[in-house]
Amino acid sequence: MAIETAKDKIRINQKIGNKQEIISIDGDVIVNDIKPDVLKVLNTNGVVCLYKKEVLNGKIKLEGSVNTYIIYLADDEEESIRTINTSLDFAEIIDIENCKEGMTVDENILLKGFETKIINGRKLHIKAFLNIDLTVYSNTDVEMVIDIESNEGDIQTLNCTKKILTLVGENVGKTTLKDTINIDEQDELAEIMKVIFSFSNVETKISYNKVLIKGEANVGITYLTEDNRINDVNAIIPLMGFIDMPDVTDTSKCESKIKIKNLIIRQNNEDNNSLYIEADLLLFCRVYEEREVKIIEDAYAISEDINLKRENLKVAANEFKLRDDIEIREKLSNPPELIYGRIISVNTVPEIEDVEVKNGKIEYSGQLNVEFIVNSDNSNNTINNKIPFNFELVSNDITGESNVETEINVKMQKIESGDDGATLVVNLEVNATVQNEEDLIVTQDIEILDLGVQDNDRYSMVIYFVKTGDTLWNIAKQFKSKVEDIARVNGIEDESKIYPGEQLYIPKFTRNTIAM
Repeated sequence: MAIETAKDKIRINQKIGNKQEIISIDGDVIVNDIKPDVLKVLNTNGVVCLYKKEVLNGKIKLEGSVNTYIIYLADDEEESIRTINTSLDFAEIIDIENCKEGMTVDENILLKGFETKIINGRKLHIKAFLNIDLTVYSNTDVEMVIDIESNEGDIQTLNCTKKILTLVGENVGKTTLKDTINIDEQDELAEIMKVIFSFSNVETKISYNKVLIKGEANVGITYLTEDNRINDVNAIIPLMGFIDMPDVTDTSKCESKIKIKNLIIRQNNEDNNSLYIEADLLLFCRVYEEREVKIIEDAYAISEDINLKRENLKVAANEFKLRDDIEIREKLSNPPELIYGRIISVNTVPEIEDVEVKNGKIEYSGQLNVEFIVNSDNSNNTINNKIPFNFELVSNDITGESNVETEINVKMQKIESGDDGATLVVNLEVNATVQNEEDLIVTQDIEILDLGVQDNDRYSMVIYFVKTGDTLWNIAKQFKSKVEDIARVNGIEDESKIYPGEQLYIPKFTRNTIAM
């Protein structure tokens, strides 16, 4: 018996591995000669920039820096507040099993906090802690058999169709954000004390063989004036960039991300009342197409014994995004300094501690790590608070088995003062990418089993009583018959309806095999 097969090819994006690791970066900082000695460190904050990521065999290499701002109380007569700006470079190698060159990695890096110690008035030792979450993917082309025919016409196949997401492609791009941010007219800038930089409202649009990524950069800057006052300025800066993506169509689903490669914020040389900001941004886009593919669930031959070579794949069945804005309001009643002192700076870092995926919703719990710089009784102090939060994202398409990737960013933070104290207000934007997977068993090849030389073929009829769980397909396969023949002989109009105990006449193919 000669067999001919028709094949199809799909490209899938398979998750190879995931790893979370906390790393520390440390270094010494020398106080610039024009700045006074350090008496007390009040606060350390920073922004993570990633220059490069590379997938090696069994390893992921990350290179970047943390742009760091150290706010300190000066050892001078006025006990003024000053700032040291430095950069902590890192080159980290993280082991991940099964990853290989040519694969891709998605990274999420959270700056958890700092430890800053005074060695002496002119020297500090600083340590930054980064929570790194890495997920490695492999783009695989899979060839599968979708139809089988024989010269004798006795191949029987059980077919179905599945809707899956096939990978169109992925690519990276770059764009540069340049803008100026105006400060209060009466302020003469002395130093930048703190920078908050995040992205929100990220969207994609498809044009001819390109993907447009646009969004907003949320920039918050705390600065010191020449007359030793502390002030804040906030800005929302639009951004956009293109990524080349051959074969993308209007029906494609795009998964996009924006990361900071480099960030420069300084006084505008042409205007003393404005700040110049320049950010080199990395753009990433992964594109899927929803396809309906034909799958051979089972097959057998009436005149021969055959073997299906099969592979079990885990593929994306659908993917969607959920977005929500969360407002957290917390009355600051403890410790007392937060009521009677003057809050001159605040920094909030959201941290998701637990994610529980259920049918129809995702439940989150976490905390805001809050640092206050408070002026109380003519002294400056740093006060740390932890504010718990809970929220959920709801969708009927979420299942308990859904894969969820979540990003949470601070869009705005402020202190509202009143007669009864102060209230911290933080607006968070939550973005979740939800992907539902399905096990897909594909046929990659078919072989005829060698059973020796056969004598004349013949048919017979047997009587069979239906058992619980039987289908006409299973019965036909067991007796080397055909579903349509069993239905015809027994007068069955609906091939899906047979009942336990029912008597069926089975036209059965038989053969004799002569041993060699």
